[in-house]
Amino acid sequence: MTSTELATAPSALRIPGPATPYQGDIARYWDGEARPVNLRLGDVDGLYHHHYGIGEVDSAALGGPEDKESENKLIAELHRLESAQADALLGHLGAIGRDDTLVDAGCGRGGTMVMAHQRFGCSVEGVTLSAKQADFANGRAAELGIDNHVHATVCNMLSTPFETGSAAASWNNESSMYVDLDDLFAEHARILQVGGRYVTITGCWNPRYGQPSKWVSQINAHFECNIHSRREYLRAMADNRLVPQAVIDLTPDTLPYWELRATSSLVTGIEEAFINSYRDGSFQYVLIAADRV
Repeated sequence: MTSTELATAPSALRIPGPATPYQGDIARYWDGEARPVNLRLGDVDGLYHHHYGIGEVDSAALGGPEDKESENKLIAELHRLESAQADALLGHLGAIGRDDTLVDAGCGRGGTMVMAHQRFGCSVEGVTLSAKQADFANGRAAELGIDNHVHATVCNMLSTPFETGSAAASWNNESSMYVDLDDLFAEHARILQVGGRYVTITGCWNPRYGQPSKWVSQINAHFECNIHSRREYLRAMADNRLVPQAVIDLTPDTLPYWELRATSSLVTGIEEAFINSYRDGSFQYVLIAADRV
């Protein structure tokens, strides 16, 4: 099934809509989003992501200037890097059993949820404000025959329908910049079992720079989000019973993805802001893994 066909899959379960005008704006933004950089990459193997990539570019996998398939090879390489990013996040979730439940807060079109089920054999629940994204994710899960294990719900990640202490692990993959961090981590702490693992991969502005740079402001405007500082993440986790076990700077690992993407046909105009902010140190790409205590 193609990305176009998936977009018309049966509707996701609806629960009360956005609680604030801003949440309504975000829902409309992602309901209307159909960037080729997300859909074309997902068409490579059916894993549709809404995040960026990490790792060194495999130059041998790229075609030369005379190769008629060079653009397709470049797109496949970008997709490999974004799947490597999701794999890195999943690798920090700890020991997950087949009977466990995981929660993807801001699940997008569901690529990371599918990878999580394939890796652990467990159930994965995703939440998103976008009905269009949830429909897409549920349609893809049905096509793969895993819809009894992988499911997306339309709801606010700050107030989910999951029972207290029901999740073995949870994560935000580039989705935490749309919410207040104290409210977000309070909800993760509620749904996680004691000893459960929370992981986020996110872009954050560097407090050592002083203030958000002009590049960070451009990224905020482009995605209609509010990027937090690294310090804010750590403070809000400490206030909500989430104790960091690993804080990893992925900035050097994500630059190759952006530099390659800037040469592709899928540019969106925001590539320069990411590359320049990563290079000048005003913006960082980090993974934080924390345990619920």
